[in-house]
Amino acid sequence: MKKEEIIRFENISRFYQVGTVTVKALVDVSISIFKNEFVALMGPSGSGKSTMMNVLGCLDTPTAGSYFLNGIDVSKQTDNELADVRNKEIGFIFQTFNLLQRSSALENVMLPLIYAGVSKNDRIKQAEKTLDQVQLADRITHKPNELSGGQRQRVAIARALVNNPSIVLADEPTGNLDSKTSIEIMGLLEKIHQQGNTIIVVTHEEDIALHAHRIIRMMDGRIASDSINKDIKTIKDYSFSESDS
Repeated sequence: MKKEEIIRFENISRFYQVGTVTVKALVDVSISIFKNEFVALMGPSGSGKSTMMNVLGCLDTPTAGSYFLNGIDVSKQTDNELADVRNKEIGFIFQTFNLLQRSSALENVMLPLIYAGVSKNDRIKQAEKTLDQVQLADRITHKPNELSGGQRQRVAIARALVNNPSIVLADEPTGNLDSKTSIEIMGLLEKIHQQGNTIIVVTHEEDIALHAHRIIRMMDGRIASDSINKDIKTIKDYSFSESDS
């Protein structure tokens, strides 16, 4: 069966001007990512992986080249069009969670649905269902300061999933978590992948990258290697503890 392409970079470059210096963050990158792939994007600081994630997530536009997302060239779209693409097509998970501190878990998860114009009743139903998916049905009224680090990340994951996006982009999703909670979060991402989502994890941790089925390594703004992971690390049994941190 032919794989369905979801992302295609054609000769993507991203240059920044810093004073009189031109920083070449991405240089002539061409790559395809397919539906239901689990990809790790790796590289040291300054390798271009963060810029690559920003372009993938339509948070930044390339200086040159074309980016096709679900067959549409988004590299030439306006800021408003890109905001619409981000809301409908991409779910973001951040290292620092990026939750609204004065809002409950339910309200945080409902936020993308507000921008999508979903009615209030449907927003509540969808957000409750997604929080249940990440085993937080009993924490929907809690604010971020009443949750552990692992629970906050699970709220962030629910928010990323609530719109049924084409792609889930996770930027260092375990960076602020202890090792036990990191395993729980990676177990959850594996489960989400098994349900049909395309997942791209940006990480500098080899242990985290080994959960992915494909590993892309960046160096000096270019793809240094792109290989299938033959030693996939899987988590068969995990359960969230009340005190995950």
